[in-house]
Amino acid sequence: MSLEGKTVLVTGGTGSFGQKFTEIVLAKYRLKKLIIMSRDELKQSEMQARLRDERIRFFLGDVRDKDRLKYAFRDVDIVIHAAALKQVPMLEYNPFEAVKTNIMGAANVIEAAIDCEVKQVVALSTDKAVNPINIYGATKLCAEKLFVDGNSYAAGRPTRLSVVRYGNVIGSRGSVIPIFRKQAAEGMLEITDKRMTRFWLTLTKGVEFVIQCISLMKGGEIFVPKIPSMRIVDLAKALAPDCQVKNIGIRPGEKLHEVLLTEDEARHSAAFDEFFVVKPEHPFWKSHYQEWTHGKPLPNGFRYSSDQNEDWLTAKQLLAMAEGE
Repeated sequence: MSLEGKTVLVTGGTGSFGQKFTEIVLAKYRLKKLIIMSRDELKQSEMQARLRDERIRFFLGDVRDKDRLKYAFRDVDIVIHAAALKQVPMLEYNPFEAVKTNIMGAANVIEAAIDCEVKQVVALSTDKAVNPINIYGATKLCAEKLFVDGNSYAAGRPTRLSVVRYGNVIGSRGSVIPIFRKQAAEGMLEITDKRMTRFWLTLTKGVEFVIQCISLMKGGEIFVPKIPSMRIVDLAKALAPDCQVKNIGIRPGEKLHEVLLTEDEARHSAAFDEFFVVKPEHPFWKSHYQEWTHGKPLPNGFRYSSDQNEDWLTAKQLLAMAEGE
């Protein structure tokens, strides 16, 4: 489905993704309406003053409130579900709040979308959802399962639900890059482990990939982009080559390496030039996936992890990506 002439709603729309999504789609597409839904009135006010586009509507609301979602989703064609609590240390200390927003909020979005007959819903996920070891990853894994299996609740209704799963976003709030830049001014960068690796992509690439997936989705897929990796110590040296680096040890809930596609998922996945598709395993959905048969099957034991990636960022490439955002 093209975005042309459509009404699109973004939950968590005042976040990093929502703001970049708004910037891109308003410049490239003739939307009928773009609804920014979030619970932060200050950020909405600032965003409204900056953009001043007649196609934008701002809705105050929380994904924990299903009734409010049902009002917001009326006559909406496409929902991008970007709302989430995602700060790992904070959520380790406040796990019930993570469940209320990331799991129950996801369920509310699904039910409201089905009731309002929203045609397409794409949920944003993260590599932290794969083999999770912290509450954030565990809640996002559960949200993924809800969005994949939630298609069965749509029954004869037109709603279809899919997931986009990707890695760390350069320039997003909470990213290590702003933290490193602040520490660089003090002459000392703190890293948790010199062996650590992460997947990286820009906000722009993340938004463009989500838009691409809207046009491709049938319902039930998990889309995974092919993106580069970088060692955290190399990232630190690229951002502040003259600073000392201090190893402070891995924090609770933190991994050495991240995974975007597991060996078990690879058995029912297909590789394309720029992304992977994890297809749902339910037999009654197989008739919808004929077009995915031209993808390349993955070899036995395939695992897409940040330490075994074939694509690695250089310092120059990372700096160019960071400056571009």
